[in-house]
Amino acid sequence: QLQLVESGGGSVKAGGSLRLSCAASIYTTRISSMGWFRQVPGKEREGIAAIDSYRSTTYADSVKDRFTISRDYRKNTLSLQMNSLKPEDTAIYYCAGTGRLRVNSASRILDFEYWGRGTQVTVSS
Repeated sequence: QLQLVESGGGSVKAGGSLRLSCAASIYTTRISSMGWFRQVPGKEREGIAAIDSYRSTTYADSVKDRFTISRDYRKNTLSLQMNSLKPEDTAIYYCAGTGRLRVNSASRILDFEYWGRGTQVTVSS
């Protein structure tokens, strides 16, 4: 069964960096596009970065110029490099995948079929 597994979360001080990774549990060709979402307790899960099948990347305004999404197609992994972290970046971060060819950072949760369980990122001031 295909599952996505995130890693790399943790605690860091404001201004610091973290790198999240996401790997598929089995080799698959079912995932064409991928994205990163995050969720704070009591709020909706929001998309923050996406990379589509054409390798086009998009970002939410809140993370633009600080976060970078990338994908290693040979290893079937997804990464999110997070720099200049702020306390408001504190959230659970989720990796998501879809067979859709086109997605962007504003794509809906329902646009993605595959999800990881999330990894906690905590940024202290």
